[in-house]
Order: sequence, then C-alpha cells, then structure tokens
Amino acid sequence: MSKASSETGRKDNAVPLRDKQRTWSIGELARMFEVTPRTIRFYEQEGLIAPQRIGQKRIYHTRDRVRLKLTLRGKRLGFSLAEIREVITMYDAMPGGNARQLQRLLEILAERREELDRQLEDIHLMRMEIDNVDQRAREALRKLDQTN
Repeated sequence: MSKASSETGRKDNAVPLRDKQRTWSIGELARMFEVTPRTIRFYEQEGLIAPQRIGQKRIYHTRDRVRLKLTLRGKRLGFSLAEIREVITMYDAMPGGNARQLQRLLEILAERREELDRQLEDIHLMRMEIDNVDQRAREALRKLDQTN
C-alpha cells in the first residue's frame, strides 16, 4: 500500500470514507450540475435517484450524486430515460463493470451513433433543400428587380 493510501486507510482507487458520508441538499446538487431543482425532482420521480427523506427535506448521498451525474451524461449523449435506467441498474449491480454490462453499453452507444448518423443525413438533405429554395427565391427576386 502506498504511503498516501496507508495514511487514509483506503485503497488508491477507493472512495474516501469522508466522501461516502458527504451529503448534499437539492440546491447544492442543482448548482453543482447546473440544473434546476425541478430537474432533480423529475429524475427522482423517474426512479433514477432516491434521496433520503427527512420530513420534506431531501438528503442526497454520494450514490445519488453519481447516479445524477450518469443520468445527465446519458441525456447529453441522447440516451432515453429507459436506457439510462438500464445502464444505472447494471452499474448498481456491478460497480466495476462486467462483460454483460459493458456489452450492453456498447450496444446502446452503437444505436445512438446510428441514430446520429441518420440525423446528420437528414440535416444534410434539409440543408440542400433550403439552399435550393434560397437560390430559387433569389433568382425570382432578381427577375422582379429587373422588371421594375
């Protein structure tokens, strides 16, 4: 064990005990991830995070913060909530990852990549159509200007 890890009493890759015990309010997480508290409540309602409740107060632990981070990253990548839930569930079952989990993640990424490729093609075709309409409109305007 390295000196740094022996001083903290943990393995080099382990989460420090103080971080495991750290908690956050909904406002703190909202500021941390630059989202609204409403967004966090929505993900809670969808079962992606499950904070501890004390009366009306929500207390978020490290697990909730990690799940929120994974959820937001998944949304940025264009994953559906069902896909995000599936990946998070697999992560919870096997935090270090396993072949099945990683294979499914690769499948989801391939599906997303194909979808993006289709969208890029649609955008390209739409851009060509806009350019075509633009050119015809300019020609028509030029003809109108010449007749006046």
